[in-house]
Amino acid sequence: MAHATKETMTENTVSIAARGEEFRDDVRKRLPADVLARFTRISPARSTLAIAQTLALLALLIAAGIEWWHPLALVPIVILIGMQQHAMFVLAHDAAHYRLYGTRWLNDLVGRAVGTVAGVSMCSYRVIHRLHHNHLYKEQDPDTALHGGYPRGKAYLWRKIATDLSGLTAWKTYAYFFGAPALNIQTGTAQRPLDDTSPKLRMDARNDRRTVILFHVSAPVVAFASGWGVEYLVLWLLPLVTVIQAILRVRAICEHGAVADLSSPLTAARTNIANLPMRALLFPHHVNYHIEHHLYPAVPHYFLPALHAELVRYGILDGAEVIPVSRTLGKIFARRGFTDSA
Repeated sequence: MAHATKETMTENTVSIAARGEEFRDDVRKRLPADVLARFTRISPARSTLAIAQTLALLALLIAAGIEWWHPLALVPIVILIGMQQHAMFVLAHDAAHYRLYGTRWLNDLVGRAVGTVAGVSMCSYRVIHRLHHNHLYKEQDPDTALHGGYPRGKAYLWRKIATDLSGLTAWKTYAYFFGAPALNIQTGTAQRPLDDTSPKLRMDARNDRRTVILFHVSAPVVAFASGWGVEYLVLWLLPLVTVIQAILRVRAICEHGAVADLSSPLTAARTNIANLPMRALLFPHHVNYHIEHHLYPAVPHYFLPALHAELVRYGILDGAEVIPVSRTLGKIFARRGFTDSA
């Protein structure tokens, strides 16, 4: 959905789908078109504010780390930096959906920049993420390897999180964002997500990956040459390869893990009701409204709370998993084979 509004998307659905670029809605009951139109509008001001807020917090945290260069201060600062780097991932996700700015070149320029500094090829992720949306929990879904098969027992998930925090899984995460083949745990086959797209998006993804590689080869060289090499390693690279890995895993499982019915986003995805600290840790920029995002991926992140309220009012979320994140954590950390039907 590369256009700014629902109205323009409707008349271009066929041509976009033919190019292999579409993010399809997936709903059983639809909101009235006039109601939905209010939520598919892109606000450049709100997108810019979200980006500025995230970058400002990152700058303050990095400055604090440089000022208080002591392990007792650096540990919480590195965690907080990782949380804001994760917020950058979420903004790159909005750009992948063409939801940051209505002007496509501007959307992609900003989305690629935000993604690049966090180690993400936004254009490659756009192709991968399209398959996740259009084929949720099906053979073509490249994300099933991460969130499928839960609950697997507390010990299993804690081991995975510990491995993430050690930095040992970072290469897998960034290979995923570069479009590396992923093993589907349901079929045992390797998916090649970058094969299923339009020639233009495939070319964009290839060029974007080169940009990301060039940046992350050059950044440490520039940092050490300018005398800030250690600060770069501790305050930027360390959270990228440790903190973010654990956050991405837990959030993905909270969104799609330990679900009972894979037939629809209403039951194969989950909306997590969370307080402010938990939103800051796992769900920045309203990403906790995940059912809503799957039903209507054309809605920018800042309208997801209002969209949720309308979906509740129209009864569309009846029977869906809209639960406190504390209950979700209980489900995903449960013993293997546990089912929660309440």
